[in-house]
Amino acid sequence: MLYNFGMKKIVALLMLTAFLCSNTAVYSEVLEGHAEKNDTYEQRLQKELFTGEVEHLERKDIINMTVSQVLDSNLNIEGDEFFAEVTDEVKGDKGVIIPKGTIAHGRITQTGDPQRLGRQGWIALDFDYLVTPDGREIPIEGKMSTKLHPVAEASKIVAQDIGYTLAGGAVGGFLALNWLGLEAAIASQGYTLAGGAAIGGAVGLGMALIRKGNDVLIAPGDQIRVKINTSVPLPVYKETALMQHELFYPGLDIHISDIRHEKDPFGEVNTITLTVMISNMSDKTFSGLDMGLVNDYNAVFRPSIFGDTKLMFKQIKPGDKFVGNVSFAVDNIDRKFWLTFYDRRTGTALTKISVDNAYRKVSDRTKKKNLRLRKKKTNFKKEEDLLNIQ
Repeated sequence: MLYNFGMKKIVALLMLTAFLCSNTAVYSEVLEGHAEKNDTYEQRLQKELFTGEVEHLERKDIINMTVSQVLDSNLNIEGDEFFAEVTDEVKGDKGVIIPKGTIAHGRITQTGDPQRLGRQGWIALDFDYLVTPDGREIPIEGKMSTKLHPVAEASKIVAQDIGYTLAGGAVGGFLALNWLGLEAAIASQGYTLAGGAAIGGAVGLGMALIRKGNDVLIAPGDQIRVKINTSVPLPVYKETALMQHELFYPGLDIHISDIRHEKDPFGEVNTITLTVMISNMSDKTFSGLDMGLVNDYNAVFRPSIFGDTKLMFKQIKPGDKFVGNVSFAVDNIDRKFWLTFYDRRTGTALTKISVDNAYRKVSDRTKKKNLRLRKKKTNFKKEEDLLNIQ
């Protein structure tokens, strides 16, 4: 109990510190003067953060999150604690009630081992409270499970087993044709092929019966959808309180008009494509090589060669204007990002434009398309380690 209480306080303190630092422009007035905490300070903070209206987190609501550590049904046990991070704002009719970056505390409640007939392993998670970036602790009751509904699981297994059987039949017929020859197949009016297919089908069915499902692995970056089972009243945030801090260079005007989430050439949803408008009235020349996408862990990602490379190799001289697309392959598409231009000589950041701030003005159609694409990443199957030879 003391451990949980201490962890909650530590997480709340860290979140509040990070939130205040990332929103320097909003809190500059609050942080001036002495640091004595009193009713006036609390009231000013409430006024800076919230509109004064209240919305309810309802039972029907779904919160999108990503875990902060690997959860493995083969290694983790029931009762293990973990933390997750909210990846999409939760909105009511009047505004945002749970901001992106909110931390959720969870616990593994059940695990299931993979079974024969291809039945997959599964893992069930419970969530009991949230810690918002401004340090508030919100009690909730949320659940998430990777276990399929019995009907859905059965139909999935049947489909897979038919695939095994058909594949086995095709292989059996091919082997019969190669071993006995085309003449034998013609002379027997195709019975050799039918017999080979039957044998292959039996082998395939045997493979389907003895094959075992996979363990479950949920890794950072994987989207999990948590269903809320309680109704919780929450204050509505001001939009200014959720804006990320930005850095500007005199004369360099950068506007992000569209943000698309895309798959890379290998099928992974890890690419962010920005449509940018650049007006360079500064005293410096820039190119795409001076540009990077920086996340909230200060990891820098350079433009991807698999996207539009016009901006990557273009020189934007004083007086030039440019409109185009640029893509970045990142490690976790759900983190906070800043489009950053660096001084070519010193390597220091001259301007940082928040992608999260720009995303608020992106069309609802694009947001829905991005969300659908990210939702498709729901395969938590743990792949076998090919190097692990036993």
